[in-house]
Amino acid sequence: MSVTVIVGTAKGGFVLRSDDRRSWQIEGPFFKGWKVTTVARADDGTFLIGAASDVYGAAIHKSKDLSDWRQVAQGPAYSEDEKRQLTQIWKLVVQDGAYYAGVAEAGLFRSEDRGETWQPMPGLNDHRSRSAWMPGAGGLCAHSILIDPANPKRLWCGISAVGVFRSDDGGDTWHPKNNGVPVILEDKEFSEIGFCVHALAQDPDNADLIYRQDHRGMFRTKDGGDHWERIENGLPSGFGFPLVLDRETRALYAAPLESDEFRLPCDGKFQIFRSRNGGDAWEPLTNGLPQEHAYAGVLRGAMDADHLAPCGVYVGTTSGDVFVSSDGGDRWNALPYRLPRVHCVAAYVEG
Repeated sequence: MSVTVIVGTAKGGFVLRSDDRRSWQIEGPFFKGWKVTTVARADDGTFLIGAASDVYGAAIHKSKDLSDWRQVAQGPAYSEDEKRQLTQIWKLVVQDGAYYAGVAEAGLFRSEDRGETWQPMPGLNDHRSRSAWMPGAGGLCAHSILIDPANPKRLWCGISAVGVFRSDDGGDTWHPKNNGVPVILEDKEFSEIGFCVHALAQDPDNADLIYRQDHRGMFRTKDGGDHWERIENGLPSGFGFPLVLDRETRALYAAPLESDEFRLPCDGKFQIFRSRNGGDAWEPLTNGLPQEHAYAGVLRGAMDADHLAPCGVYVGTTSGDVFVSSDGGDRWNALPYRLPRVHCVAAYVEG
């Protein structure tokens, strides 16, 4: 089967195509000069991307063929009296006909007409703790959205540097779910926030099993977020940004960095780590990856898997390199392209 990989960068988007996951063709850039930050694909094959311009602001665009794009006329937006500025579309999720967008300044929006118009979700956007929400180094951003496949009224949202929230009623009310994770910015009034989640990954058959890459470590919950436990055996650092789960094998993939102070690959070695037992233990994947003088990181949206057998894993770096593995991470190849800083990577199987 062929694979299409969309790479969103600080200066536009690129499309990589392959029939064998060994040789690749590149197209682009589209939205040249724009920051492309997130990608989703609807069940009818329509692609949605979030893009942002320093001049024109943030917008959502749609395309059937990754060539001709149309901007959504009524994208996510705050009203003028809210005094909140929408600067970036951090995450787009389309699942079973449900369309969600997480944005910065942190908020969640939903579309009920296939992404043509978007409405704010006040249960989260105006949460009682909102006045105490503080930004992380990447800003105040809603960047992770999970939906329970068996119960679409159960939703999770990760916000930096606030924490994980869960809704059990379709988004009307939201409750912080951060028990067991060390706090970053303790608030005297709202002790349940002040946590800096970086990424979430959910088991497709058990929505209560969620993995969490946090500012303060790697965690797992087996009860939908009510309690979290640390899972770092074998990791050189608990700090990092992306976290990907292969739906077929349940393998987890992470890219640890040396501390929140330095934010560099540990010991100058570019390594992806894999867990094949639900986070109980992690192993380094190094074959084909630079193991000396490697100082590029991986942002939270810049890794994805294609869920084939064996799984293909795709990683973009802050220095513009793209690494591909077609065997679940055992061996890696660097594609012969040097792109701008990579913000997001999304892989799709064709045919």
